[in-house]
Amino acid sequence: MIARKSFYLLVALLYCAGLGMTVYHNRVLGVPFTPGEKRQIWSIEAKVEFTATGKPVLVSMATAGTQKGFTLLNKTAASPGYGLSLVERDGIERAEWSTRSATGRQRLYYRIDMMADPAAISAVPTLPPPIIKETAKEPYATAIVQILERARERSADAYTLTREIIKELDNQAQNSELLTRNMHRAGLIAQLLNDADVPARVVSALWLEDGRRRQELIKYLQVFSGYKYKLFDPQTGMQGHPADLLLWEYNSAPLLDVTGGRNSRVTFSIIEQEQPVAMVLKKKYAQSKWLNVSIHGLPLEEQALFKGLLLIPIGVVMLVFLRVIIGIKTSGTFMPVLIAMAFIQTQLITGLVGFVLIVGSGLVIRSYLSRLNLLLVARISAVIIMVIMMIGIFSALAFKLGLTDGMKITFFPMIILAWTIERMSILWEEEGPHEVLKQGGGSLLAAVIAYLAMDNELIRHLTFNFLGLQLILMATVLLLGNYTGYKLTELKRFKTLVDEVNADTDGH
Repeated sequence: MIARKSFYLLVALLYCAGLGMTVYHNRVLGVPFTPGEKRQIWSIEAKVEFTATGKPVLVSMATAGTQKGFTLLNKTAASPGYGLSLVERDGIERAEWSTRSATGRQRLYYRIDMMADPAAISAVPTLPPPIIKETAKEPYATAIVQILERARERSADAYTLTREIIKELDNQAQNSELLTRNMHRAGLIAQLLNDADVPARVVSALWLEDGRRRQELIKYLQVFSGYKYKLFDPQTGMQGHPADLLLWEYNSAPLLDVTGGRNSRVTFSIIEQEQPVAMVLKKKYAQSKWLNVSIHGLPLEEQALFKGLLLIPIGVVMLVFLRVIIGIKTSGTFMPVLIAMAFIQTQLITGLVGFVLIVGSGLVIRSYLSRLNLLLVARISAVIIMVIMMIGIFSALAFKLGLTDGMKITFFPMIILAWTIERMSILWEEEGPHEVLKQGGGSLLAAVIAYLAMDNELIRHLTFNFLGLQLILMATVLLLGNYTGYKLTELKRFKTLVDEVNADTDGH
């Protein structure tokens, strides 16, 4: 009983671990469950313009990074005559251009590719800014007090206070006009919130719309309640983070600093495109942390190798089911799986014809070798050489006949074919041709079923992208291996008994 409990506990743990990894890759890393999906990519180009005065120039610009709803995939810059560095300040990355001397109108370009990614999380935690209160002079102080008093009466927390302040600015038109003479609306609301002991700041955002040119950043409010925050539109009071709003600067840093120039300006051009998931994931995993375990992080050569290897457990599960539950007999334990792998390379019809030709010819030649009374090692070696020779002959004939698919029979596992021929020959001598046909046919049937499962596009996608499925397959094999009941092919033994019961029933 204890052994059974530990067995089922192991199976349950494998299933849970496999499902957990699969859900993690889908929900957190954004890997889709179906092939052929595409991801929305926004290509955003920032154009910095200014007039250089002939002195050394240093330009520093805030850059957008991975954040809620968007994953940074790529960043490039075009700046002839300038040196470019990406510098981190307090964990925030900025682009810095520099040159010894420049004169006249200057243009610098910085481009990023952002993927729309609901699972994306900012790599740098967003901390609330310090509360800075300012002492206003009259008549501004009275206007501030009137707006804050009315807003406080109708609010319950930081977020409702923000909404009420925006309403009061619209309701108290005279006070609003007075206060916005020397400060833009978003900055005024942030200052009012600071005066009410609520951490808030102005952030620069970009509306994403395909085909837009020379677009400028807009101001949004970032209001904190503890370490959580919400965004507010300072004009309408709408709360929340729209899906097509990208935060460009959101850490209380200046958007652009230009030393050695004047009349600076930043504008943005935006293009939307779609890319296949495989291409996007490759870029995403290239800069991922070690926790993001994925085959996509390997070199392409290793990825191609694993695409085939990860299909083998699918064939193994199918073979275990066919042998344990159905009761199909095969020649060799896992020979059908290896033959199915060869079918993937040769295609099914070509593979079947090649397999029958090689094994059939091999059995004829092996019957002659059995008369020579050779030692086992020598006999197997002769069969291996014979198999290689036959594969070469069939490939040459197929090429001469213009059947290019026939040349792919070189993908057959030669050693396995040699052992298959040896086993079938011994079986022929001991139990006759009927058993050979039975096991040979069962092997081909199992190989075809395994091939159909392994060559499925959805199966290929799932096994390559979700490593947790390997644990699920292993748990399934353990459960199938624990089956001790009748195989389906054995139930025919009870047919006579069923006929007798039916006859007795009819007699009564």
